[in-house]
Amino acid sequence: MDTVVNLIIQLISGVVGGNAAGAALKDYNLGNLGNTIAGAIGGVGGGQLLQALIPAIASAAAGGGVDIGSVLGQIVGGGAGGAILTVIAGLVKTMMTPEQAR
Repeated sequence: MDTVVNLIIQLISGVVGGNAAGAALKDYNLGNLGNTIAGAIGGVGGGQLLQALIPAIASAAAGGGVDIGSVLGQIVGGGAGGAILTVIAGLVKTMMTPEQAR
């Protein structure tokens, strides 16, 4: 069950991070749906990467209680991963768009 909780936290924070990055960086905005999808994927990827690097945040629910440090780590990892993947996808999209269409 801990894994499901972690994934949900990463998905939600990734979506928020992706949409925030798209709103802040208009040149790399993928639209609402694109930002949401890229953010969700990046959130899970970033959260999993952070878990691998810092095993202490691997469990958002420890011993039946909620470990706030773990939850915050999942939120940070997911949000950052979502924002980073959204910007990368926006950069790729911008590079592939012909100059006249920009």
